[in-house]
Amino acid sequence: MKEVDRFNIRVYGLLFHGGSVLVSDEMVQGRRITKFPGGGMMPGEGTLDCLRREIREEIGQEAGDLRHFYTTDFFQRSAFRPEDQIISIYYSFSLPRPDLLGNGLPAPGTGAEPGQVFRWLPLGMARVEDVDLPIDRVVMRMVLDGLMG
Repeated sequence: MKEVDRFNIRVYGLLFHGGSVLVSDEMVQGRRITKFPGGGMMPGEGTLDCLRREIREEIGQEAGDLRHFYTTDFFQRSAFRPEDQIISIYYSFSLPRPDLLGNGLPAPGTGAEPGQVFRWLPLGMARVEDVDLPIDRVVMRMVLDGLMG
């Protein structure tokens, strides 16, 4: 396996509404995955700016009330680029109109990926396995443990 030679910093958002959390179904390198909204940080961008941009691009609304939730605290190699070490930073956020996000409808933002769909995952029925990325699963466990603890 190729040696890790760079960091790939990802910033994701947790949007809670009506007892559910928002997830994104999208294609990543030919594979359909379910993950939290967000994406890669660009050079010259801070983590909060990155998440605001990603939410604007994907959802078409301005994210507010951003609060740090979790930063990766273990080594994670990228499943898509084996030379990358993934560092993911998660924030909870709010939207002015979360009710405008249709369950299972195409992502409304002008910068959304083709075929990207958002859906509300009811927290009372959610499982760690409902998201595909390893770090998202850690975060989902934290969310679910917070509900029960």
